[in-house]
Amino acid sequence: MNLNAQWITGFTDGEGCFYVGINRNTEMSVGYQVLPEFTVVQHKRDVQVLHAFKEFFGCGVVRTNHGTRMAYRVRSLEHLSSVIVPFFEKHSLKTQKKQDFLLFRKIISLIKEKEHLYSEGLQSIQSLAKRMNTGRER
Repeated sequence: MNLNAQWITGFTDGEGCFYVGINRNTEMSVGYQVLPEFTVVQHKRDVQVLHAFKEFFGCGVVRTNHGTRMAYRVRSLEHLSSVIVPFFEKHSLKTQKKQDFLLFRKIISLIKEKEHLYSEGLQSIQSLAKRMNTGRER
């Protein structure tokens, strides 16, 4: 299955998610761990699409999500910053997901600058993450 950039962008607009988890972790310097990820979920009958995403981007994993759903996930900061973010900078999303991506991109930048290791930086990341994905609280 050969995917092109426009198809990837459109499919991500409908089925993709840019997410930043912030979990309590006492081993981290500020007591929290920041976990960004790009995810696309599909029913297992369409798992070939997820494998095509993995092949297209050259990174990430395809795993069971919940029940009959499978997910393509990219969690590596290196892959997010060098592959996923540049792709969506070049191939702009069309829906509200574009706003989520812009916040996600800013968070990735803050993490790369090691801001998540300081209280002020973590607070900035938390504030940005709260505005993502319909602004639901975490």
